[in-house]
Amino acid sequence: MASSKEYLNFILEQLSELDDVSYRAMMGEYIIYYRGKIIGGIYDDRFLVKPTVSAVSMMPNAHMELPYEGAKAMLLVDDVDNREFLIELLKAVFDGIPCRRK
Repeated sequence: MASSKEYLNFILEQLSELDDVSYRAMMGEYIIYYRGKIIGGIYDDRFLVKPTVSAVSMMPNAHMELPYEGAKAMLLVDDVDNREFLIELLKAVFDGIPCRRK
């Protein structure tokens, strides 16, 4: 099942206070970027983020789910209605992802 554009737009609206949030459509799903880093995505109308140490500490009871078969497990974000939480979560995930070496 592909994710809906409506769900993508809802998540993007929740994150609209942040600068530099973008997405890329990929095989019916959406990869979410913050400040150039992949922080997660929308898969089957579920918002999943990378399980960084800070993200896990913010959501200690979150379920780990596969975005698609063969992928690494990610954290399921249940509290998508809480705009402030989502903004802090994206910042935390971003800070926990190492910078790429050139």
